[in-house]
Amino acid sequence: MSAIKITLPDNSIRELPKAVSIGEFAAMIGPGLAKSAVAGKIDGALVDIRTILDKNCKLEIVTLQNPESHEVIRHSAAHIMAQAVQEIWPEVKITIGPVIENGFFYDLDSPRNFVPEDLEKIEKAMQKIVEVNHPITKEMVPIAKAIEIFKKMGERFKVEIIEDLKTKGEVEVSLYHQGNWFDLCRGPHVPSTGFLKAFKLLSIAGAYWRGDEKNPMLQRIYGTAFSNKKDLEAYLNQLEEAKKRDHRKLGKELNLFMFHPLAPAMPFFFPKGTVIYNEIMKFIRELYVEHGYEEVITPQIYDVDLYHTSGHYENYRENMYFTQIDEREFSMKPMNCPGHCLMYSAGRRSYRELPWRVADFGRLHRNERAGVVHGLARVRSFSQDDAHIFCRVDQIPDEIVKFISFLNQVYTTLGFDKYQVFFSTRPEKRAGSDKNWDKAENALETGLKNLKIDYKINAGDGAFYGPKLDVMVTDAIGRAWQLGTLQCDFTMPERFKLEYIGEDNKPHIPVMLHRAIVGSFERFLGVYIEHCAGSFPTWVAPVQAVLINITSNQEAYTKEVEQMLRSEGLRVTADLRNEKLGYKIREAQLQKVPYMLIIGDQEVQNRTLSVRLKAGKELKGIAIDEFKTKILTEIKARSLTSIFADV
Repeated sequence: MSAIKITLPDNSIRELPKAVSIGEFAAMIGPGLAKSAVAGKIDGALVDIRTILDKNCKLEIVTLQNPESHEVIRHSAAHIMAQAVQEIWPEVKITIGPVIENGFFYDLDSPRNFVPEDLEKIEKAMQKIVEVNHPITKEMVPIAKAIEIFKKMGERFKVEIIEDLKTKGEVEVSLYHQGNWFDLCRGPHVPSTGFLKAFKLLSIAGAYWRGDEKNPMLQRIYGTAFSNKKDLEAYLNQLEEAKKRDHRKLGKELNLFMFHPLAPAMPFFFPKGTVIYNEIMKFIRELYVEHGYEEVITPQIYDVDLYHTSGHYENYRENMYFTQIDEREFSMKPMNCPGHCLMYSAGRRSYRELPWRVADFGRLHRNERAGVVHGLARVRSFSQDDAHIFCRVDQIPDEIVKFISFLNQVYTTLGFDKYQVFFSTRPEKRAGSDKNWDKAENALETGLKNLKIDYKINAGDGAFYGPKLDVMVTDAIGRAWQLGTLQCDFTMPERFKLEYIGEDNKPHIPVMLHRAIVGSFERFLGVYIEHCAGSFPTWVAPVQAVLINITSNQEAYTKEVEQMLRSEGLRVTADLRNEKLGYKIREAQLQKVPYMLIIGDQEVQNRTLSVRLKAGKELKGIAIDEFKTKILTEIKARSLTSIFADV
């Protein structure tokens, strides 16, 4: 037998005289590695540590220090939780327990309703399973035998899953054992239950079997797990902070927006929320001029022939709203791109006119399912900083550089200083020729390399019409949000028969780049409210300053100052209520107003202001003109911090 060649991440090669498991191979490298190894990656695929290395391959050993270990740890935690539940309540039947972002869940069919107090009971039972340190082993079982096993156990949901696998041609399935308990699962899992060092059950919810409301309602238990207690505590602290920052809670407290059952998942913005909305839009609109975009206005409703041409009718129909006009079928627009294609095709175009960057703030409507709408994060009516760039293939790299430059300007101004770019390549099911995909992917990658920025490849995660870049922004408490995107599309220009006359005097099909930086304004505002914890920089704040008189003796001067500041375009109010000063200051702080301008007899006499920042710092004897000049300077610069902070 020839030696088995194992290529490691540093491209070094180790030769094995015989087949060994990944765990045994780790021990050959060193005892420390073997002790912390939880899984392996063979040619990029995550596998159990007991997997046998019996042929040449690329191998990465996944240790507890590797973030990818979280997936394996959480998958195993879901199994341990299900085992604990069935040990406490044997009548409970199990369904599925997948890993999700930052945690896991398990859907359970139970005759009793779980309550929050049960979570602690389940955690204690889980801890006992961990302390026993059961080996977790994999067994391959023929489909027929697996069905028989789970039928005897009364696990009808497992039987249904296995029967589905049988119809897809599977001949055997894998079972994972830990002690006397086992579950149907593809894996991978940690070597033993003792590897689960830090876990927490978080909440209980309802869920339909397989997400179908026609199926039985199950009970879902959510949890999370990490490789160590320090990371778990950090995550739990983040969750607590997230609760305080929840945009739905702050939106109500700050009187920013509301929802109503007569317009489900379609937000109403109160005056204060509208100010924030318009300030962000105004900011983007100003930058459009600087970055060479032309803004257009397009219809809200179109004959569905448009969406037959674009392909949305066949591929996106369930998310669209329809109506009848003059015995013709029309639809509210779910996106702007088909309308922009009509505008492009309105005249003959030359290569000299490209790129054409067209922007549209038009309101969009999408019929999202009730189960996925969530505050401002997922709504049915929204606007985007939506733009499309029609260009030649050779112009794509330069457009990426311009896109990232624009994006940096927006994110820096708004206070997002960290983001990660993901490059998503061709999916298995896609439209267009491989030649076009090659051109698009090469052009996007060239643009990224020209920028010399780090990016990660999401193989196979591109849109069906082209590869894309997605930008994940990190907020103030470390959470990642997908905001910006640039998608390369050869398909829609072909479907609309778009052309430009090239240097060779022949017609060519342009590339269409779908581009957004903040994306949906509604969703972005949800993210931004939580990022700022409702405490917005002065240029965005709905109320930039509140004048607070100490007694009624200062009322006339307070009104005078209010008018002076308002005449400069400042968003200022006067709190003239007959309340104690401390109460009025506290009210302004709760509303997160950037500046409180306190006026007493001395301020009236000297025609000055006592300027109090929301952080508590107070500056006395500030002249009205000085305050006005400084706050206007701060607003014009769109500063993130108070200009008075260092005074």
